[in-house]
Amino acid sequence: MDSIAIPSELKKVNAIFEKNNFKAYLVGGAVRDILRKKTVHDWDIATNARPEQVMAIFKRVIPTGIAHGTVTIHIFNKEIETTTFRTETTYSDGRHPDFVNYADTIEEDLSRRDFTMNAIAAELSTGKIIDPFNGQKDIELGIIKTVGSPIERFNEDGLRPVRAIRFAGQLGFKIEEETFSAIANKNILERTKNISVERFRDEFCKMLSFEKPSISLKLLEQTGIMNIFIPEFAECRGCVQSDSRGFHEFDVADHLLYACDGAPKNNLIVRLAAFYHDIGKPKSKNAENINGETFIHFHNHETFSARIAEESMTKLKFPNDSIKKVVHLVKEHMFFYERVWSDAAVRRFIIRIGAENFYDIMDLRLADIYGMHNTPLKEGSPSWLLLVELKKRVEKVLEQNSVLNLKDLAINGKDLIASGIPSGKCMGAILQELFETVTDSPDMNQKEKLLSLAQNIYKAKYQ
Repeated sequence: MDSIAIPSELKKVNAIFEKNNFKAYLVGGAVRDILRKKTVHDWDIATNARPEQVMAIFKRVIPTGIAHGTVTIHIFNKEIETTTFRTETTYSDGRHPDFVNYADTIEEDLSRRDFTMNAIAAELSTGKIIDPFNGQKDIELGIIKTVGSPIERFNEDGLRPVRAIRFAGQLGFKIEEETFSAIANKNILERTKNISVERFRDEFCKMLSFEKPSISLKLLEQTGIMNIFIPEFAECRGCVQSDSRGFHEFDVADHLLYACDGAPKNNLIVRLAAFYHDIGKPKSKNAENINGETFIHFHNHETFSARIAEESMTKLKFPNDSIKKVVHLVKEHMFFYERVWSDAAVRRFIIRIGAENFYDIMDLRLADIYGMHNTPLKEGSPSWLLLVELKKRVEKVLEQNSVLNLKDLAINGKDLIASGIPSGKCMGAILQELFETVTDSPDMNQKEKLLSLAQNIYKAKYQ
């Protein structure tokens, strides 16, 4: 393709550059995605104007990365990252160039970029394509390939190997053989090891947002990057689960990856829980032989998995709230609903899970089942019908405004103090007993009834 259509807003931006005798080009992912006929959400511009010159000719400009030649233009309700043509030197920290040299041409600027598919520019004035590294061809072939030597490119920035893997899952592209080999190179892995855990975590979360996270996650494992940042996963590879009962088709590692595929793509918490939910199985595995037949068990694996999830996510510096939610889902994912459950049993289930976590735990269960055979739970199957029934029963309880925590009781600590029961441990125990009573018998949630019961408990146990 010789040219692309430039959006009208960008043409107006370009008019400001041209009025001041500067050249400007659309670059990076925006050009790549236009060539792939995909919707473009972000625009990046390369220009021969210096950062201070860009700030002089546009009204609202934020110096977001001015040390590296980058500012952000705020215009037409858009934030347009704008970087001066540049070439780069050594990268002592494996992240930033030691210093930046401004370049004269767009071709020089493109030569410093990571992958050929991202080293394409389009003139804002005409839409003419500048493609010195045959990026269009690689896009057509669905190939991720570095600009020049992959060892050199990856040695410059240790995040680039992770980005290559992320792009593979995001775009459905294959990583070119030499490029892939370089990612697993011992020296490059050392470079990647030195990136901040936050940079890896952010890329990892992006991978979990794709249609099939397993594509990128398998590449992380195959290249050795997974072992750097989530070493606990390694024990799951080769940890066999299958026995004559037919519950599992895959080892624990593949089960976790496919479970991620089966979780909702727009729910990061559930996808994280799917990734970690069985990661403790290798530490809890045991086998027993019954009449010559071997049965594999993972008793209490959810506790091991929850502990590993907490440690791993803490190392990756996830927000505490996210860690807490994921660990809770992992710890509770082994619930077993039966039709014989009483209404009180359903209420106890909601109390244990937390009403706010119910739909997440259901999605995690479906993801777990998906991961068993890399296929969704069949609609109308016995397991599907049980989950539908549980969902209906839980929703009925929620609609009834049932007592699901101490705050829902018809009385509180002040009421008990007014009735002569002192504050302290005994009051807390009495409130808990009242709560359990109401869980079994919702009709008891009346102030007079609970005060009477509280007095009886206090006299019987604490006087």
